[in-house]
Amino acid sequence: MDRGRRYEEPQLNIKKVFAVIVAIIVVIMFIFIIKGIISKDKDKGKIVSEDYFVSFQNNKWGVINSRGENLIDPSYAEMIVIPNSKKDVFICTYEVNYETEEYKTKVLNSKNEEIFTNYQKIEAIPNSDEGNNLWYEDNVLKVEKEGKYGLIDLNGKGLLNTEYEEISVIKGIKSAIKIKKDGKYGVVNNEGKVILKPQYKEITNLGKDNKSGFIIKAENGKYGIVDYSGNPILNSNYDEISNIYGNDMYVVKKENKQILVKKGDIEVLTKGFNEIKEILKSPEGQVIYTRNNLYGVMKTTGEILIEPTYEELKETKSGIFIVKLNGKYSIIDLEKNNKTEYKYVDIYYNEKADLYIASDETFNNEILDNTFTIRQTGILIDEDEEKGFLKIKQGDEYKYYNYRFEEKAEKDIYQSSTLYISKKDGKYGFVDKDGKVIVDYLYDDVTEQNVYGYAGIKKDGKWGSIDEKGNVIQEPIYILDDYLKVDFIGRWHLGRDINMNYYCQL
Repeated sequence: MDRGRRYEEPQLNIKKVFAVIVAIIVVIMFIFIIKGIISKDKDKGKIVSEDYFVSFQNNKWGVINSRGENLIDPSYAEMIVIPNSKKDVFICTYEVNYETEEYKTKVLNSKNEEIFTNYQKIEAIPNSDEGNNLWYEDNVLKVEKEGKYGLIDLNGKGLLNTEYEEISVIKGIKSAIKIKKDGKYGVVNNEGKVILKPQYKEITNLGKDNKSGFIIKAENGKYGIVDYSGNPILNSNYDEISNIYGNDMYVVKKENKQILVKKGDIEVLTKGFNEIKEILKSPEGQVIYTRNNLYGVMKTTGEILIEPTYEELKETKSGIFIVKLNGKYSIIDLEKNNKTEYKYVDIYYNEKADLYIASDETFNNEILDNTFTIRQTGILIDEDEEKGFLKIKQGDEYKYYNYRFEEKAEKDIYQSSTLYISKKDGKYGFVDKDGKVIVDYLYDDVTEQNVYGYAGIKKDGKWGSIDEKGNVIQEPIYILDDYLKVDFIGRWHLGRDINMNYYCQL
């Protein structure tokens, strides 16, 4: 049974034709304002989209909007599910019997009205990635009627008839919903379009998206691969197929031995390794392999390029590898030339920025460019690929750098903000874009203003909030030292499990 997780928070989240056209525009703008879809501070030019969040208070769950207003009072014992934060579709679970695992659901809108009432049960479709980060499938809900399942969108439009025995997800793959009919599995996308007809004993993902193809289990109990249109890539001849593939090659297991094959079931590499861990980007045909639990690189011809001497080895871009040796990480090339010292406890590669983030034993970070030169040091606080910047704590200061390592001011990064952090005599306050002090230097710590206009303020070990004009909305009363992130929506603070994205209040 899917049911909400309980949390225990500490005490303390717009001539006649022209006239008609103008009138219509005015009406539309008025409706938008009334609904709160767009709110604009005319003085500041700040535009904020309306979003919805789950709220938690007195061990009960409700819903608030991005102004911190209660839409659904916290009155449900199970966590309310909001599949899309910009759509007022709130799924409530109630009358739960934990022994029989029976429960009821209903869907409410922002007016607390029940919607989509012609189904016995309605649920969001949760999915998660390798790091168990949760999301809900976009614009689609699973519905039940007379013991069969189908799909609707977030406006209630039918996408898939209620005629299936099961509807589930393929873990980590967006818009690839598994359906079961007459005991056989198929796949549909989030618009209800059938990708694979229900004709397989099992279906799993091959890659990291629904266009990569699927691993299928046929009636003979063997595994094969089909593409997004259902065309065979590998016939169902194998005992096992892994998620490792590239350059039209696939890692499979046959007669209890792992081998590398090409499309059309052509065997490419069959010996010289215990396991194949990765197929590299090189057009020459190279793989990362293990022998005796150590990692190396070989060509698909069997020629060894890097002997298996590393505890870990992972390609970042063609011919460059992050490796681990004697418990420490470094970067090497295909000729085993060291690009850094073996002194790091972790290194990862940001492909979009084309830079490396290395960590030492004191959790200090060194950021290296694509020539492996150390460009900045400090504690990496944030990495925003959308805006293209790094936020690094250097000493007692927080600094911003773009991906060319040019230092930027906070107002260059957050151009729609109305308040910017300022520090004086060891205390924090806020200034506007012109540097005028809006919030005096009273606080021990603060957070940046979020997209809804709120910022956190800390005084005497406790947190509160201010709005976009610097008015105190919540006096500092919350102890949030063990929280991964401090964020406020009005008087509500972000909950401990940031993956669940809920807000709390005393």
